[in-house]
Amino acid sequence: MLKPNAHYAELKDSYLFYNISQKVKAYLGTHPDARLLRLGIGDVSLPLCDAVIKALHEAVDDQAGRDFHGYMPECGAPFLRASIADHYRRRGVMLSDDEVFVSSGASDELGDILDLFDRDSTALVIEPAYPAYVDANVMAGRKIIHLPSGKENGFLPDPGEEARADILYICSPNNPTGAVFDRNLLQRWVDFANENGSVILFDAAYEAFIEDETLPHSIFELEGAKNCAIEICSLSKTAGFTGTRLGYTVIPKALTRAGMNLNDMWVRNRTTKTNGVSFIIQKGGAAVFTDEGQKQIKENIQVYKRNARVLTDALDRIGVWYCGGTNAPYVWMKCPDGMGSWEFFDYLLERAQIIGTPGAGFGACGEGFFRFSSFGNPEDTALAATLLQKLLS
Repeated sequence: MLKPNAHYAELKDSYLFYNISQKVKAYLGTHPDARLLRLGIGDVSLPLCDAVIKALHEAVDDQAGRDFHGYMPECGAPFLRASIADHYRRRGVMLSDDEVFVSSGASDELGDILDLFDRDSTALVIEPAYPAYVDANVMAGRKIIHLPSGKENGFLPDPGEEARADILYICSPNNPTGAVFDRNLLQRWVDFANENGSVILFDAAYEAFIEDETLPHSIFELEGAKNCAIEICSLSKTAGFTGTRLGYTVIPKALTRAGMNLNDMWVRNRTTKTNGVSFIIQKGGAAVFTDEGQKQIKENIQVYKRNARVLTDALDRIGVWYCGGTNAPYVWMKCPDGMGSWEFFDYLLERAQIIGTPGAGFGACGEGFFRFSSFGNPEDTALAATLLQKLLS
């Protein structure tokens, strides 16, 4: 008899966003005309920029004529891999085109990349954390080490004996806390990984929001990172591709473990398990890395960053502790008056019709904290900030 993967039974219920939707549904049932101010979801609200739209239309026309494309190269179209590698080189990170792999998005890749590692390997997750880091490893039956972080270290812990693991997850700028690793601290993690033979999975989905250029956008800006890190990136938040799905992963050729080259392994994985990403979407993605595309996406990002400033300014005025918001699209605040995360969610919904995300949904270290997203409508964000300030003053 076939045996299902019993590790699925070890997964905790994905109650976070389900509970939010149920609470919101119940509230609207008794307040059908309420204007809800949605600052919880991490989805973008601005459309794709003009340069991308133009490229998508041109790609559709190509598919209607002699320039039709069927299956694409499994590791990515050469024109897009070259554009991404050149983007890194302009920032001072030297990559070859074939160290870049095109993906259908960071979320997909964060799960798929675990194929490279034996199930007996251990995974370290710095919490609070994006829940999929934990769930993907639970599904694989892998041992997980939970490294707590908190207000005392700005949710940016140092490596130590308790952090010894084979796979190290680092997300910077972080989801949900908005905290960003500086060069010195990230270098300590790189050195730690090299000393212990670990591999860092560096989630850089929000790097485009970094405005302090003393902070690293890529882990490969750090000495020794090419020997111990894989970087996973996304165009979802950078360029609004949440609905079109496109990302990229960098695996240096220098990254080897136990005599095996992880770049070669990933080529073998992709050529076995995928048929490549759509030509149309890859053409749109290449437009992001043109001069015009970069100009336009930065204008959109500034809208979200202004939203974040509106929120942080309100919190500053009322003296509430928070991190994030400056170099990240998320604002992570301490719940007032000792409230729990879900208690504060209910309080905001009932008193101000504001919807955020309870920190407890990101692990035990998130209890007592609350996440706001800056990806919403600027008018709603401004109103929410005003109401928040009145409510908590």
